[in-house]
Amino acid sequence: MTALIALIRKDLIRYLHDKRALMLHLLMPVVLAAFFGSLFGGSGASNTSKIDVGLVVQDQSAIGQKIAAGLKADETLRIIDLSADEAQAKVRAGKLPVAVVIPADFGERAADALFGGRDKPALPVYYDPSQSTVLAMVKGLLTQHVMQVTSATVMGPQGNQTTERYLAELPAAARRTTQQAQLGEFLSSLKKYQDQLAAAPAAASASAASAPGDAPAGMSVPFTTGDQALSSGPKYNGYAHSFAGMGVQFILFMGIDMGIGILLARQLGIWNRLLAAPVSLTTVLMGRAISGAIIATCLMCAMFACAMLIFKVQISSFAGFFGLVVCFGFMTAAFGLFIAAFGKTPEAARGIAVFATLILVMLGGAWVPSFIFPEWMQTLTLAVPTRWAIDGLDAVTWRGLGLEGALLPMAVQLGFSLVFGGLAVAKFLKDQRS
Repeated sequence: MTALIALIRKDLIRYLHDKRALMLHLLMPVVLAAFFGSLFGGSGASNTSKIDVGLVVQDQSAIGQKIAAGLKADETLRIIDLSADEAQAKVRAGKLPVAVVIPADFGERAADALFGGRDKPALPVYYDPSQSTVLAMVKGLLTQHVMQVTSATVMGPQGNQTTERYLAELPAAARRTTQQAQLGEFLSSLKKYQDQLAAAPAAASASAASAPGDAPAGMSVPFTTGDQALSSGPKYNGYAHSFAGMGVQFILFMGIDMGIGILLARQLGIWNRLLAAPVSLTTVLMGRAISGAIIATCLMCAMFACAMLIFKVQISSFAGFFGLVVCFGFMTAAFGLFIAAFGKTPEAARGIAVFATLILVMLGGAWVPSFIFPEWMQTLTLAVPTRWAIDGLDAVTWRGLGLEGALLPMAVQLGFSLVFGGLAVAKFLKDQRS
């Protein structure tokens, strides 16, 4: 036991004196977690920025001007008036995600196509290929504003001529299909309504239009959403997930360094001199594993201490958090021993191990949450230890679950520790006998 404690103490002192390793494994994940956390919603405050949209208005009709005014009044958009050439140049250069053109005669042609559906006018939309998500949002808002203004125009008194034209285009009553007959009845009723509005006194119309609280004319989205963010505990904090992901990634890098250190010691003959001392191979490996687990645990605790103090991350179960961190620490140490056991040279082992680690953290949801993955990939990543580590840390932080939310991830981490560690010890013992 004295020899084991001495080995652990020696590894801890060596690591603490390595300032480069401390900076890489502690400072870098904090910086990257802060960056990614800000992208994923930060501390949950409402800080959604407006979407910059270029607008080219070539239609001088009332409908075209009203559509432009509606877009400019939309709280989710920041409209920038441009010419067609300027819009294309800015989108092409990546200075604007989307630009919309309202072409000449668009309003009149849109009104004509509202019921007939023929000769629909096109709204040119220029977009940056990397901003397809923004394009979908802008097209949805554009549809809302065009539909509202166009329907208000066609159904109001100013749409009387359009309605008459629709009626004139229909076949004679005796030759109409069922759908055409129903459309004719609707248009006839609409024309009567428009005639009544046109016949009303101008003063009454003006008074009604200026009455406070009146809803805007025309078709609009017939509902609003009452958004409620639900979790079992603290308010959602995007930094919590980012610190979990970056912590897992850089602590695995620490495990790689531990394994590469053993390979270097074997290459330089230091490992053989160590085994020549009156200590068993199992004791030496246990010392490395325990010291690696202690370092990993302290690093993760230090990272989340920064997250709590600076970014207001909350931990709902300290018992679950500490249990997860310790189990992940042992899994990291076992992973390092696995690299040392099966690596041929430090150079080759480092390249393969870094590649494998990046795959593990990517599939584990360290960079982006795993729920974004396709369903088949989400199922596949259940066989990846990092997925369980990150999901467990999410459970005891922003999801607000208790110890029960960490038990299964803890068990999975210990299971992978036994697999990696068992294979590593078996390989070391085999090499020693040969």
